[in-house]
Amino acid sequence: MVADRAKGRLVYSTGVGSICPGCGWLERDCKCSRNAAAKESIPNRLVATLRMEKKGRGGKTVTVVDGLPRNASFLKDLCQELKRACGTGGAVGDGAVELQGDLRERVRELLLKKKFVVKG
Repeated sequence: MVADRAKGRLVYSTGVGSICPGCGWLERDCKCSRNAAAKESIPNRLVATLRMEKKGRGGKTVTVVDGLPRNASFLKDLCQELKRACGTGGAVGDGAVELQGDLRERVRELLLKKKFVVKG
C-alpha cells in the first residue's frame, strides 16, 4: 500500500463515494451532468404538465409544472416569472418547477399566454 501511495494512486477509501465515469469527479460534484442539463435546447413547441402534490411534503400542497426542457437558465427564469405572477414561493426541481400552494388555474393561464401546450 505504501508503494501505491508513493505513486499518487489511492487503492481504496471509504470516504470518497462514487466517481462519475465520464468526468472523473465525485458523483455529487459531477461536471458532465450539469453541462448536459444547462445546454439542452428549448423546443419550439413546449408541452407542460400541471399537477398538484401533497405526498411526502408534510401535508403541504405544491403545484408542479413538469415535462419542461432540462435547461437550467430556462427553468430558473420560468420559475422566477411564475413565482412573481402568483405571489408565492417555489423552486426548480429535476426538470420541473414547484410552486407553493394549489395554483393550477393561475399557472395554466400564464403558460397558455406564453404559448405553452398545457396538460393536466
